[in-house]
Amino acid sequence: MITELYTERLYLRKTKVSDSSSLFKIWSDSDVTKFMNVDCFIEENQAKDIIKLLDELAQDNKAVRFSIIELESNEIIGSCGYNSLDFENAKVEIGCDLAKAFWGRGYASEAIGSLLDYAFASLKLNRVEAKVEPENVNSIKVLQKLNFTFEGLLRQYERSKGKFIDLKMYSKLITD
Repeated sequence: MITELYTERLYLRKTKVSDSSSLFKIWSDSDVTKFMNVDCFIEENQAKDIIKLLDELAQDNKAVRFSIIELESNEIIGSCGYNSLDFENAKVEIGCDLAKAFWGRGYASEAIGSLLDYAFASLKLNRVEAKVEPENVNSIKVLQKLNFTFEGLLRQYERSKGKFIDLKMYSKLITD
């Protein structure tokens, strides 16, 4: 499985425990975690625990999470990756989070674009999915920019922060 990707402005490399301090700063911002299926982090050990869990999933080829590093500053500005890798059905779900200071600069589109390219060209997947809360307008704009297709609303699809939430399903096929 891939451990690093490069774009024009970003270096995506497999997340490691030593990234926990940087990622904790991002995941402890309630604006960042508002639409994530986790509560706002309150201590760095939470970030370490998540990274260790993601590493276990990566060893089983079920998921891969990358730290997003801005090349110019060499700073970790977020994370992205493949959730729920399903090679039998040639599909994967993607996700991304960015530090608030880097919102609106095209970094999410750039990072997700590189995940798409790798999923189709190297992993030979047929479908990439993204599930987004309807109120998460910024993520929806990124998916639209990358020509994902809106497939519908998944009503009360999962429990997040103690309540059932709707999710919008978007997808992109290798033939799109």
